[in-house]
Amino acid sequence: MDAAAPLVTRFAPSPTGLLHLGHAHSALAGWRRARASGGRFLLRIEDIDPARCRPDFAQAIADDLRWLGLDWDGPVRVQSAHLPDYRATLDALHARGLLYPCFCTRADIARDIAASLSAPHLAPTGPDGPPYPGTCRHLSAGARQARIAAGQAPALRLDMARALALVPGGLSFHEEGQGRIACDPARFGDVVLARKDTPASYHLCVTHDDALQGVTLVTRGEDLKPATDLHRLLQALMGWPEPAYAHHRLLTDAAGRRLAKRDRAATLRDLRAAGLSAAEVRAMAGNPSPRTPAAG
Repeated sequence: MDAAAPLVTRFAPSPTGLLHLGHAHSALAGWRRARASGGRFLLRIEDIDPARCRPDFAQAIADDLRWLGLDWDGPVRVQSAHLPDYRATLDALHARGLLYPCFCTRADIARDIAASLSAPHLAPTGPDGPPYPGTCRHLSAGARQARIAAGQAPALRLDMARALALVPGGLSFHEEGQGRIACDPARFGDVVLARKDTPASYHLCVTHDDALQGVTLVTRGEDLKPATDLHRLLQALMGWPEPAYAHHRLLTDAAGRRLAKRDRAATLRDLRAAGLSAAEVRAMAGNPSPRTPAAG
């Protein structure tokens, strides 16, 4: 990536709750980089999970960003409005023999892992948990069709071994400040790319949209850095361009825990209601000014 070229960055939250300081830190990181380079900053709403995502939270996200002083370029991409796009990608992977249906429950997987290991607590763990043991990978076409006909809704898994065979020579990604980093997608195992209750996984949707929207620098929390290995594999399989990456630190509370919705981290609306200004909240988020930094 040309360091002098205008950047395209994005902020892509899931509308499962209100924004907190950690979100503000992430949004500001991408916004400042785009504006400083004369590039574009995009807002994307990743609402693929219908059980957890709510339209009112999506509206609150936009409102809170505006209050912070952030703007974005072009329309907001709402993933739930583009399900055929993700289906087309799944169909393309399936046509190449890279997906297979999986009928296992979480309990089935845990039992199979335990049965295959003398010390199941020592099982290798990938970024999404213990790698899938491959139970459904070897089902015959007839067995798969019989289960579907019986009403069993499958997830769709990526056949990792077949996928890696199509990208000989290995994969890597460029991390700002670190250079090229080698990837090891195999540690994910046969990852789920479409669940029984959601039309496509985070991994597939985020990689698809970054390519579609021309994102050139992915700014996101360091907790997502391991997932980059899988995202690079999907990019290689689909012929999508490779962005650069800048994984930033995570904000933590007084106990050292990362700020999270599930832990009831104070929201931006809480801080606003307490009388804090947008400038004060930006400072708390580690980004003291929303104004475009001076060039040079």
